[in-house]
Amino acid sequence: MTETPTRIYVDADACPVKDEIYRVALRHGVPVSVVAGNFIRVPQDPLIERIAAGAGMDAADDWIAERAKAGDVVITSDIPLASRCVKAGADVMAPNGKPFTEESIGMTLAVRNLMTDLRSAGEVTGGPRSFSPRDRSAFLSALDQTLRRIQRRRADQAATHQG
Repeated sequence: MTETPTRIYVDADACPVKDEIYRVALRHGVPVSVVAGNFIRVPQDPLIERIAAGAGMDAADDWIAERAKAGDVVITSDIPLASRCVKAGADVMAPNGKPFTEESIGMTLAVRNLMTDLRSAGEVTGGPRSFSPRDRSAFLSALDQTLRRIQRRRADQAATHQG
């Protein structure tokens, strides 16, 4: 049984931590798929793949959701996409480092839907708070820890299969 390597999928259109993702991924030797609706600039590196998923409403989200699986990492602030990827078994986190988990995604999705309904009814709900250096630092730490945890889990599984 051969396992596919861990891959990081980036919902890139509005992602503020792409440079940080590249740094951590290259340090760990993990390939990255940077997925956007249209062209997006990425570093020239064989581990970094640029995907222009098309201009359809959820083209980038659908592309990621169709491929993300257990052992992969998805970076997104799109809560419906996060929900789809969590259900597929991927480790999912927001650009501020906050993980989306099976335990948290239901409530997160419900709050998101409530806020969408309030906005469509004319309520002023405000937007997300601005992205801070602390968010960037928390993200770097969370991504590094997630990749280490996946590597440990895979090493433990390999040892179990050998023994």
